Amino acid sequence: MHGSNLATVKSLLVPGGILLFMVALLGYSGWVSLALPALSFLYYCAIGGGMLLAWRFHSSRVFLSLFVLFLAQWAVGLFAAEPHLVLTTAHVVAVLVPVNFILIALMPERGFTVAALAPIALLLFVEAVVTAVFASSAAGEKPSPAHAHHFATIPLPRHAVTVLVLTAVFLIARFLMTRKPSDSALLWSLSAFALALHFTGTARLSTLYWAAAGGILAVSIVENSYLLAYHDELTTLPSRRAFNDAMLRLQSPYSIAVVDIDHFKKFNDTYGHETGDQVLRLVASNLARVTGGGQAYRCGGEEFTILFPGKTTADVTGHLEQLRKAIASSQFRMRGGDRRKTPRGPDRRNQRVRTKGQAIRGLSSQERTTEVLSVTVSIGVATAPKASSNPEVVLQAADKALYRAKANGRNRVETASPARGARLKKAGIA
Repeated sequence: MHGSNLATVKSLLVPGGILLFMVALLGYSGWVSLALPALSFLYYCAIGGGMLLAWRFHSSRVFLSLFVLFLAQWAVGLFAAEPHLVLTTAHVVAVLVPVNFILIALMPERGFTVAALAPIALLLFVEAVVTAVFASSAAGEKPSPAHAHHFATIPLPRHAVTVLVLTAVFLIARFLMTRKPSDSALLWSLSAFALALHFTGTARLSTLYWAAAGGILAVSIVENSYLLAYHDELTTLPSRRAFNDAMLRLQSPYSIAVVDIDHFKKFNDTYGHETGDQVLRLVASNLARVTGGGQAYRCGGEEFTILFPGKTTADVTGHLEQLRKAIASSQFRMRGGDRRKTPRGPDRRNQRVRTKGQAIRGLSSQERTTEVLSVTVSIGVATAPKASSNPEVVLQAADKALYRAKANGRNRVETASPARGARLKKAGIA
């Protein structure tokens, strides 16, 4: 399995899928020895604690998801003593909760404002009225013999199962598009919710799954905070903080490569920051697929760094050359309406653009009308010479090699050794 696919599967399963699997294992094995009041306490801790975290981190989507779960559990538990009413209510919430999860997944994160929450509050009120109407109609009916005895599980109707399955497929597709922990959490929380409904007749097991549904959403807030701290939101690459942590764990031999987008400043000033963001994402997508065991990081602006644990310069130069060529051959179509008419002020980033396959340093008025663009990068690489090498010294050596690559014409790979760089140049590789 490709590394990026493995990372996607991992981010989908961890932590929500693993947490649900552990809860299911405990439930089916009978290892859960806590009394029902203790399980109920865990449920309220998961819901209440998750809502508090969501409020503190301004995550209205998770907050609303937890509130929807709370209302669903309250509605089902309200008629616990009357099996036929429990069945009716469970069948209703089995449809309403998935629909709410879809709407929450689609809504933008706008915090806790009246304008953002009022429509959802109105919808939940209408759904509560609908649930009450169905329960009232069922209360007026005489319970059938099938409902007269205690049940261990609730068979959900076909239409409810269809809605649950379609919602799960939608949430998986949504996660593959966004890679956000909240979308993954909605999927696994929905799964725990379905199990909680199925085992409604077994109070301890049902409460355990209700607690799992809330706990998965609460944990997603922590996971999202971690991603914000250690990953760059624009490119999805690990950020400078993650790079600094990785530097502390390096052991010789290792190599560090510094990557910089050529002439990015002029490009960004000419076409605007939105197109500049397209460039950054284009380069980052190539860096994420670097071969040779490297891990790419965005350290700021148009500057990226790649760590190669256990590799020397000779091991990684070929892989970096492949990366350089892949970026140079990649093209993208500029989004309409993003071309800037007048340059902006000073910017530390440089620009190099290739239009219709030709690299250009300056952008003439004729070239500015072209929409198909591509960029090039310069790369400097250095290797730790001994076990006691300071990573900061190696990084500085890679920076010097990068400056040499720019001075020698850009769109090239240079090593920290001038002699080796000269041999590469003579061989036509750099």
